[in-house]
Amino acid sequence: MRAIVATASGPAIADVTKPRPGPGEVLVRVHAAALNRVDLRMSQGMVHGSAGGLGQVCGMEFAGEIEDVGPEVAGWSPGQRVMAAAPGAFAEFTTASAHTLFPVPESLSYQEAATLPVGLQTMHDALITQGEFGEGQTLLIQGASSGMGLMGMQIARECGAKLVIGTSTDAARRQRLAEFGADCALDSASADWVSEVLAVTGGEGVDLLLDLVAGPLVTPGMQATRVGGRMINIGRVGGEQGVIDFDLHSMRRITYIGTTFRTRNREQISRVVAAANRDLSAAVAHRRITMPVAGAFGLEEATRAFIRMDRNEHFGKLVLELA
Repeated sequence: MRAIVATASGPAIADVTKPRPGPGEVLVRVHAAALNRVDLRMSQGMVHGSAGGLGQVCGMEFAGEIEDVGPEVAGWSPGQRVMAAAPGAFAEFTTASAHTLFPVPESLSYQEAATLPVGLQTMHDALITQGEFGEGQTLLIQGASSGMGLMGMQIARECGAKLVIGTSTDAARRQRLAEFGADCALDSASADWVSEVLAVTGGEGVDLLLDLVAGPLVTPGMQATRVGGRMINIGRVGGEQGVIDFDLHSMRRITYIGTTFRTRNREQISRVVAAANRDLSAAVAHRRITMPVAGAFGLEEATRAFIRMDRNEHFGKLVLELA
């Protein structure tokens, strides 16, 4: 079968062996797969958790049709439309643990479905499980115009958020945040963005801050979070290191949590997916949670897709079509 594999010089098309489903796994004929920023480094051989490496098939999320099921699989059968976050997505066929699958409703195309699973499980876990977010609470998402940010705002809206604030340093993208649930869109490069957060929260700050940027925004983020609030570190595109005001952290009694899937086992990930399925499947089916498809590319055009991803000029997600 054809696939995109990692090489020292970047992604390349190769013929690889079609996988077989093991115990608890399904084999999926991939129709579409979405790019994530981690794919840029993994396409050059970077290892991400237990996935990746030179010569390995790239890609972390896909949508397609179950071709076969392995032993010990219950509740799934050939012909069902599914989506999942799993390694090896940029191939004509891939395998995934049955416990990590989301059903694809008839209201979604494969292109649309491929953009959802990473965001659904990551942001539901960060917002609900780690962030303990609930109806009537206030939220700030740093990096809200990213795919993860767009997903997080929509989930917060589904949960009955009182106020959703999104930040983006791009003026055109800020103008679109309201479409995805933002009540207030701010420029985190502005000197007074913290004051603006305090102004719209009655001087208190938000109940929960989801940080997709980190770096120099961590300490100002604490200033924008209420006393006794929570901050969840999800992404670090702004820098993996930064200055933290420990006295401010102490005085505001903020719970600061880091989260990743790289150090979770299969059972832990299965629980995350089950929770997201339980809470969000109806919203996905009724298209209250969506993701813009910023561009679609055939397998032969994968290099173009990676170049566009690296430029970071798109809004939504880029998709590879494999069937």
